[in-house]
Amino acid sequence: MFGLIPKEESFFELFEAAAKNVHEASLQFLEFLKEFNDLNERAKRIKDLEHAGDQITHETINRLNRTFITPLDREDVHELICRLDDIVDLIDTSVSRMVLYKIKEPTQDALALAECLRHATAILVEAVTLLRDMRNAKEILKRCVDVHTQENEGDRIEQHALASLFENHHDPVFIIKWKDVYQEIEAATDRCEDVANVLEGIVLKNA
Repeated sequence: MFGLIPKEESFFELFEAAAKNVHEASLQFLEFLKEFNDLNERAKRIKDLEHAGDQITHETINRLNRTFITPLDREDVHELICRLDDIVDLIDTSVSRMVLYKIKEPTQDALALAECLRHATAILVEAVTLLRDMRNAKEILKRCVDVHTQENEGDRIEQHALASLFENHHDPVFIIKWKDVYQEIEAATDRCEDVANVLEGIVLKNA
């Protein structure tokens, strides 16, 4: 009889794989901006990471559908993996837009936003790794606060970037292109905060 009841499967390795994939995408994005050469090839590397993130997400959802008992609430499992995937999607979109718009060189504000994103995703890797043991609740929550700090910094940088666009440039096409790119990058930092919010909710339910 007990053999008929699906055993609990661990989702933590999938969360960790997704978080590491997100961080790797942020690193590749920062390198994309710093080097700013072989753009199509560098964009392909990020696209590959986006595909890898999709595969992890699909595997997690498939596993969720096969599993009778889950280590976390089912809605939390789904929300966490999807919000992690969103970050990579937005990084990929940012890169695709820059290639499509034939951006000639990155701005300092774009680099600052990418650095902010790198910091946030590194913190998420730590937080997700700690999720295996709820005795780490305080440490997880501390890292969630750190992610919120990075998101606030991303907001500040985006506002500075937009102000600079309108103050220092007169070409409307240039302004439209960069406004779009800035908003996509900053949206990725917003999704980092979304992941932190999910983690906070999980801790409050389970610690």
